[in-house]
Amino acid sequence: MGLRSRSLVLAACAAALVWAPGALAQQPPCGLISPCPQEPAPPAPAPPAAPAPAPADPRGVDPAAPNPLVGLSFFIDRTWSPAYNQYRAYRRRGKRYRASLVGKIALEPQFKWFGRWNANDRGGTGGAMRSYIRRVHQEQPGSVPQIVTLRHQGKACNRLYQAGGVREDERTKRWFEAFARGVGNARVVIGFEPDSLGTVDCLARPRRKARLNVLRHGVDVLSRLPNATIYLEAGASDWEPAARTAKQLRYIGIHKVRGFMLNMTHYSWTGYNIRHGLDISRRVGGKPFIISTSFNGRGPVHYKRWVNRAKNIWRRVNVWCHPLMRGLGPAPTTTTAHPKVDAYLYVGRPGYSGGSCNGGPLPIGSWFERRALMFGKYATDWILPPRNTVNGHVKRYMARVLAGDQYQP
Repeated sequence: MGLRSRSLVLAACAAALVWAPGALAQQPPCGLISPCPQEPAPPAPAPPAAPAPAPADPRGVDPAAPNPLVGLSFFIDRTWSPAYNQYRAYRRRGKRYRASLVGKIALEPQFKWFGRWNANDRGGTGGAMRSYIRRVHQEQPGSVPQIVTLRHQGKACNRLYQAGGVREDERTKRWFEAFARGVGNARVVIGFEPDSLGTVDCLARPRRKARLNVLRHGVDVLSRLPNATIYLEAGASDWEPAARTAKQLRYIGIHKVRGFMLNMTHYSWTGYNIRHGLDISRRVGGKPFIISTSFNGRGPVHYKRWVNRAKNIWRRVNVWCHPLMRGLGPAPTTTTAHPKVDAYLYVGRPGYSGGSCNGGPLPIGSWFERRALMFGKYATDWILPPRNTVNGHVKRYMARVLAGDQYQP
């Protein structure tokens, strides 16, 4: 019998003696025949509670800061989203298969885009922003809205294009200021000005530095928001070289924000964007980045366009406007293939028209039902193209089939 068992027995005997008069005189004192019971040891003190981890800094400016997106619940628009309204209509009509395809878009968080069109809203840009944040908090308390700013002009691409000139620059600066007032202290994630750096060469040469200066002003204004995680436009892996993009990012003030974003309007593979992003990151102080996976589940459509067949001179064409048989990429998540990648997110807008090409409705930004179904049908979680696939498919499709009316022989 162990010491603890003997102690329990003695304790039981002692209790019995209390209730048995005269028994004490018949028992020899402890220590003569049996050992005396021992006092139980005092309980060990509880270890001090570990201090609660400090919440991640929403701005996350230090590249070594914890990922500020981890643990956030992002807003899913179930009121004004065309994708969700389409999903609900399919369900109501019993079209379950179509609902399942569009649901892959409608039931995931997406960025809401704000631009010059909000100037006509009640209260202007600032009022539109405040109204949206208020609605987010009413409809899904505790959720965080994801927002894109798209205020720069990109209506043409030629050596004379002025993009509105100096007056437009001043209007854009005021727009950034009104937008920031609308956000205020709200917790938000902001994608800053998609395509604004990649299209700098579309401007007349004297206007290129002006574009960068306007962006620099916007970064300075928005970086003061206390609860905003901001990612700056940085193109895509099949666009500008990393060295050039990094130089532009340094100029417009990436040191003031969390990081940069890739692939907003492109279809390039997630894995290729990780490699490209790491190249940029090394050139901008180790900044983290996000990748838009809205369109890249089947990768891009690229093909050769011959300039001179006799001399074997050709150029690569990137089909950017509604390439066919494309799919959604990996669903939004902060679990990524590299620690420098804060998240895969739907920054681009799957199911919205990017122009009149391949049957797209106008104006740009209109809901494109047929394309939304396509993205759902061909969705994958592929990071890189699987072996034995070309243009995202095992079956070999000719470039003219996948490019549609964007094919340029």
